[in-house]
Amino acid sequence: MLARRFSRLDFALLLVLLISSAAAASNSAYVRVNQAGYETAHAPFQAYLMSTASESGATFSVINSKGVIVYSASIGALLGTWSHSKKLKYDVYSLSFTVPGGDIYTISVSGPVATTSPQFAVDKPAVLYPGLLLNTLWFYETERDGPNYIPNALRTAPGHLNDESATVYDTPPLNSDDLITTTKTPLTSTDTVIDGAGGWWDAGDYMKYVETMSYTVALMEIGIRDFPHQMGPLAPRDPSAPPVSVSYSGNAFGAPVSSDFTAEAQFGIDWLEEMWNDSTKTLYYQVDNSQDWKNFPNLETEYDIWTLPQAADDYNGCTTDYYYICYRPVFVSAPAGSQISPNLAGRLAADFAVYYQLYRISNPTAADSALLYAEDIFALANTSLADPAAAVYSGTCPSGCLQTIVPFDGYPETVWDDDMELGATELYIALQLANTRLPSGLPITDPMTYLTDAAQYANNYITKIYDTGNEDTLNLYDVSGLAHFELYRALGLAGDPSGLAVNQATMLTALENQMNVAITQAGTDVWGFGVPWQNGDTTSHGAGLSVMASELYYLTGKSSYNTYSQHWLANILGANSWGSSFIIGDGTTFPNCIQHQVANLAGALNGTSGGTPILWGAASEGPASAATSGIVSGMILCPANGKDTFAIFNGNDGAYNSSEVAVYRDNMQSYSTTEPAIDLTSTSFLMWSWRLAGHPAALRHRHHRRH
Repeated sequence: MLARRFSRLDFALLLVLLISSAAAASNSAYVRVNQAGYETAHAPFQAYLMSTASESGATFSVINSKGVIVYSASIGALLGTWSHSKKLKYDVYSLSFTVPGGDIYTISVSGPVATTSPQFAVDKPAVLYPGLLLNTLWFYETERDGPNYIPNALRTAPGHLNDESATVYDTPPLNSDDLITTTKTPLTSTDTVIDGAGGWWDAGDYMKYVETMSYTVALMEIGIRDFPHQMGPLAPRDPSAPPVSVSYSGNAFGAPVSSDFTAEAQFGIDWLEEMWNDSTKTLYYQVDNSQDWKNFPNLETEYDIWTLPQAADDYNGCTTDYYYICYRPVFVSAPAGSQISPNLAGRLAADFAVYYQLYRISNPTAADSALLYAEDIFALANTSLADPAAAVYSGTCPSGCLQTIVPFDGYPETVWDDDMELGATELYIALQLANTRLPSGLPITDPMTYLTDAAQYANNYITKIYDTGNEDTLNLYDVSGLAHFELYRALGLAGDPSGLAVNQATMLTALENQMNVAITQAGTDVWGFGVPWQNGDTTSHGAGLSVMASELYYLTGKSSYNTYSQHWLANILGANSWGSSFIIGDGTTFPNCIQHQVANLAGALNGTSGGTPILWGAASEGPASAATSGIVSGMILCPANGKDTFAIFNGNDGAYNSSEVAVYRDNMQSYSTTEPAIDLTSTSFLMWSWRLAGHPAALRHRHHRRH
């Protein structure tokens, strides 16, 4: 056979092909899906194709678990770009599809740059979400401190038993570097000892705060009351049921499991009762200290070490340098009988008032005490703080600031009318449900007193927020997304009376206005997320948005709200630039290297390899404006090679803007992106419950009390 001779035209064509092949090889494409799965009844479903090259003319196919193509189409419209840098950007395309429920699928893209998606399910909420709700419960059970811990694969011993006899101290003064500036003694004792054991750790550390505990308990109790078949006693948990990984094998997605959170809510309220002395009207707001000393440089705190919780009670023999590790301090809010920061007062009042709502019949003695605590705490709220945000910005903390934790900039909360609105609303509902049997010695017995207060605080909040344009989603720093919904329902119980500062129409408008801010933001983001990715606390904000959208769907019946609820859920569970779920265990890709001492020292560092456990259900921070770093002795480095596999997906919507880059790093040093926390996870269990139930249980009117 004669060899064919190449012409100049042949050579030119070959060169073009080689260049094109090289370009294709250097380009990358990815499919992003909701890794929690899609709800059957709400087709068409939305996935995304992101590519460093134009995918014009590409097609995609959806393939079921048997390898059969069940849907094919051309890729959808170019939604916009996600810019990693000035030189690198991703084109993002819509992949809209409809497939039957009850199966597992993948998406395959054919075109200039081919790619395949992770697996995902399409099924009913009752199949998709129960295991994920159970995962959330596992997180709180694992996060327990004190003697009543729950043994599991990550926990083998109780921690911080010395907290059972904890010394109370005054809040220490701090300098601008957050160093304790005391000179004569490290801390000043009040000569009081309390039982501060129990409670959940705040996050990946072992701190315990009323700030985050009161928020978490409020959401958990309301979840139990409103969703008894998902979170309450009507959903008894099989104690032998393991957490459920979304791994598409075994009992994933189809697991017949349910989650009863009542024991966890009780565990949380028990610790809050330890922090409140009703006889002396004294609030203790923090257990443990994270700050170092300026004038006592040899003293160590638990922030200086990396251990399992059981190591603290006898750490290094409890010598002088380690005294405050072994014997953790408790800080008092203010002298006995003094006013309480209104953010803490409002949420604590809500905690105890909802406890009364839950147990007024089954445990009236405990419920009566809780209602008395709620009223006493609410009455002590310091409502003279006109503008705590201004105090933060002017640098006059702590005098004009809300009390949160030490240091304040760890949780810089700046609004409080929402907290007082929630507390007053839950007190109103409690008294409405009480019928004629009220605890003896209760200062206020007329429920309308609290409904009037709640309406006024709601009006104050709405006025202040509209003046500043600082509408927020449901999260630790702003509970209005729940308080407004609760007040709307309470006004309904009262017949929507006239003469109050707000009515049901006012509250619905306020909720819709807040939601419109998120919807407007979503319209500027290629992924349709309702808050800027770089703002931080991304996971919590996304779940909070999903909850608020579900509330509005329930109140208005507008299907668009239901769509947004699912969309924002999807954003934090894989439908994002990084292709990662930010809730541990919920998805095929999720944080492996979280900044959490127990997970790092006793858990798997690469998912579920080898059967080693992970911190199922824990919501991590998610993307933020920057990744953090820093090593404490004892840490197991993760990833071991330090590789940042998600770095190429960092960026922002549209043209590259170096001041608005969203960063996600799966590294145990990066607390800003991978640390889980009890408050971050709180919106998750409400999100799953709303998606499962579709509506809350009805609030019983006082005249319909069950005897």
